[in-house]
This record gives sequence, C-alpha cells and structure tokens, in this order.
Amino acid sequence: MSRKKILVIDDDQKNIFALVATLKAKGYENISATSALEGIEMLRSDPGIGIVLLDMMMPGMDGYEALAIIRTFEDIQDVPVIAVTAQAMAGDKEKCIHAGADDYISKPINVDLLLSKLNSYLI
Repeated sequence: MSRKKILVIDDDQKNIFALVATLKAKGYENISATSALEGIEMLRSDPGIGIVLLDMMMPGMDGYEALAIIRTFEDIQDVPVIAVTAQAMAGDKEKCIHAGADDYISKPINVDLLLSKLNSYLI
C-alpha cells in the first residue's frame, strides 16, 4: 500500500489554507504544520505521510535547517520532500536540492505542475 498523505509545512496560514483546499479538492489526504519543528514531529509520528511540501523561508527554523534534520532520522529520511519557495531566482532550485530536497516548486504554485510532481512521487 502506498502512502498518500501529504504534509504541508508553512508558517503562513493563508498559504496552508489555499494549498490544503486545492489538494483536498483533487482527492489528496493532507495535514499541515505551521512550523518546521511541528512538521518534523508530525512526520516522525505519522508513518502514513507519503510526501512533504516544505516552505523554505520560515521564521525560527527554516526549510533548509528542517531538511538537514529530516535527513538524519532513518525512519523519515527517505520521505520525499518538495521545497516550496517564493525565492525563484537562478540557483535556488539547486540550493534546495543540494540541501536535501527531492524536488522544487516556486510560489505562486502552478497547481498542474504540483499535481504532476505529487503523482510522480505518490505512486
């Protein structure tokens, strides 16, 4: 059985609301966290999570720090993480991938592109 639940980690409630509503409308089960630390705890406690959408720019612990931590835990290090960022400048995708993300998408999110990426990981 494949894991289909999506964990959205973003400090902005409006971003979470829009993304969760879109994913739910497309039939995806999802949960959310408003901080990197909360998201890591949820990821470690819920084996049903199949992928993480991680905002890279958050106060406190940012997505880069969160990725470094996620990749150290054997039980969650293989869960795919898609970096989500408003930083869409040259080199940002490479920076996210180098930090441990499996993929990258910029804000505002292109829903069709996101769904394509999700489907490639949630098979």
